[in-house]
Amino acid sequence: MNLYFQDESRFGLMTHLGKCLTAKGVKPIVNYQHKFKTTYLYGSYSPINGNSFVWEINGVDTKIFESYLYHFSQYKPKEYKIVVIDNAGFHSTKNIEVPDNIFLLRIPPYAPELNPCEQVWQYIKNRYKNQRFEDMKNLKNWLYETVNLMDKKIIKSITSNHHYLNAFNATLLI
Repeated sequence: MNLYFQDESRFGLMTHLGKCLTAKGVKPIVNYQHKFKTTYLYGSYSPINGNSFVWEINGVDTKIFESYLYHFSQYKPKEYKIVVIDNAGFHSTKNIEVPDNIFLLRIPPYAPELNPCEQVWQYIKNRYKNQRFEDMKNLKNWLYETVNLMDKKIIKSITSNHHYLNAFNATLLI
């Protein structure tokens, strides 16, 4: 059994400006582009052992979410996954098939601070700022490399929260 937090985040070709260090009085120059092509990362991250499953796809809807859950269930198929999700409209489980080894647990509405996956996206987006990608292939390659550099130790350091860890460990003792 393992606990995961799941969320999605959009990444695109439009340059996102962020702060950077420069010498006093020097104004930083960033190559900027204004393109609206985007892709999404779906991710599930475990604060228990640092396991992660990330999927890149062009969109968000119920069918894509259902397909994501199916593929996630194939990752460590003998593991029972408790997956904490937010209340996005396409997370509706009324007409989708949830795999047998996944249990979906919703956080309260409008409470993104309860989902440590948000900090994972912030970690990635802090490295994404001030970058300019010529095309979607370059962006997707950058995302792939960035996600693969995040080892279990980094994921645990970002997602760990003693409240979640204590609650999960207490349920294992029951």
